[in-house]
Amino acid sequence: MKHSIDNLFPKGLLRPELFMGVASSITARAVGVNLSEAGQPSGSHFSGGRYGRGEVGEFVLIEGQQNLLLGRVTEVRLPEHDRRSIKPDYAGTSNLDAIGQIQLLGCVAMDDLVVTAGVDTYPRLGDRVYAAPHRFIALLPRLMEKDSKDENPVLLDLGAVDVAQESTISIKPERLFGRHCAILGATGGGKSWTTARVIEECLKYKAKLILIDATGEYRGFSETAVNHCHLGEPVGLADGTISCSLPPTSFVESDFIALFEPAGKVQGPKMRAAIRSLRLAKLNPALAPDGYIRKLDQLKKPVHDAEKEAGVSSKLDDPRQPFDAKHLVSQIEQECVWPDAFGSNRGQKDITRWGGDDGNFSHCLSLVARINGVLTSPAFKCVFASTDPQLTQKIDDFIGSSRKLLRICLSGIAYEFNAREIIANVIGRYLLTKARNRDFLNHPVVVFVDEAHNFLGRQIGADDYAARLDAFELIAKEGRKYGINICLATQRPRDITGGVLSQMGTLIVHRLTNDLDREVVERACGEIDRSASAFLPNLRPGEAAIIGADFPIPLTIQIREPKMKPKSCGPNFQEHWNEDK
Repeated sequence: MKHSIDNLFPKGLLRPELFMGVASSITARAVGVNLSEAGQPSGSHFSGGRYGRGEVGEFVLIEGQQNLLLGRVTEVRLPEHDRRSIKPDYAGTSNLDAIGQIQLLGCVAMDDLVVTAGVDTYPRLGDRVYAAPHRFIALLPRLMEKDSKDENPVLLDLGAVDVAQESTISIKPERLFGRHCAILGATGGGKSWTTARVIEECLKYKAKLILIDATGEYRGFSETAVNHCHLGEPVGLADGTISCSLPPTSFVESDFIALFEPAGKVQGPKMRAAIRSLRLAKLNPALAPDGYIRKLDQLKKPVHDAEKEAGVSSKLDDPRQPFDAKHLVSQIEQECVWPDAFGSNRGQKDITRWGGDDGNFSHCLSLVARINGVLTSPAFKCVFASTDPQLTQKIDDFIGSSRKLLRICLSGIAYEFNAREIIANVIGRYLLTKARNRDFLNHPVVVFVDEAHNFLGRQIGADDYAARLDAFELIAKEGRKYGINICLATQRPRDITGGVLSQMGTLIVHRLTNDLDREVVERACGEIDRSASAFLPNLRPGEAAIIGADFPIPLTIQIREPKMKPKSCGPNFQEHWNEDK
């Protein structure tokens, strides 16, 4: 992408008003600088922005021999013999012999201002160091593009480097979502506001967004281009919200294994056999007048003949083949039979019939109790006992409509029986199936998953029948080629599997105070080192670092306040506990 320094910065990029000092030491990773202005009592203001002229966190430009070098101040100190000159009555002086450490980030080509990571030529002793203009830092996302030909690109206005209006950070959706995105941050760091801001910016264009709202805090979106759906009884309703159901036919065999958690050497095989029989009952209702296939002392031939019919045998072992889960208990009982019946002579077997109860049903009683508990649980009322419109149909209608955002609220789903995790996984798999069918190639979809640590990387069950809830992980691994991208929001990065987080090409990182969380971020993004991650615990609320494959130079910005503020406040104790009110 060609730029003209005269057009972008008519008065030049290296401004004498922003002079900071000269290079005094050079290493492979850092540059020491004698800071001529660090002793002043306060920073200075230039072109509407404040510059510290030697403060930790500032971006700087070093006047190199061939190109400019971009860096960031990571340390400011005094030589040991001068540190006692700073006393309680210190009022500032220009004679302070301060030394700064600058982390080298990249190079700036002087002909077209293209910024690349790495260092082509190191500076020399005595090279001059300037504070980087805020407007230049704001343009970094675009200056790091080498081959962009977009004249009127779609840009998402996320925030600013400084309060100055000219320092607005605008990012293309391709660079934000193209390799998937994760919004990370501790409680109170501004993660929810950033998610709301990103969605608001996307809604200005012909976007297709699906939001998995775990807590209901995004119900404030009221644009006409937004559809609201909810499962269960949510904590709050948005205008025009539609109550939906999730049909059991959306579940696959692994979902039912996660739901019912068979254990031991008997429950698993009997449940799988019962599911297979119920699939046959769905394909051939004549075999199951009561909804399930009776086997106790019954003839085998009608069932065997039905299994051999053209196109039936392959469907019986297809994990996506639907069946009626309401009859699962009855069918399990029918599977607990001897393979052959006894004839009139007790010493002979009648191989044309199944026998009677083989005694294994007693080993399945705990499984039966759990199945009955799940089928009657309020948490799964939207699945097994609801006549509301189907969510899968609402998703299909949304994809084919001009609407821009489909918000699916899961705040009404309880955590018992792992209901919320399993239902979210079913929704994710349905979206992945549509993507694999090429439904999103002509109109890419971005799926936002709030509180993602509740849904990703979970494994339910044990031993031979452990079920992994991996729908969103598969979207992260293969969704890009099918036109579906994912944006995760979480306050616990350490609970997201490394395989998922490593697929996130862009990270928007708010304040992280937990060492494990910062380590996860460092491992997930090879471009960030400990010097950059050291700033993460000290970010202000609403301030975030943008890191990733398309942002090889970590960029710290203040996210703009969204118009639709998430409804994430807790109870008002002053209002409800005060006896005078």
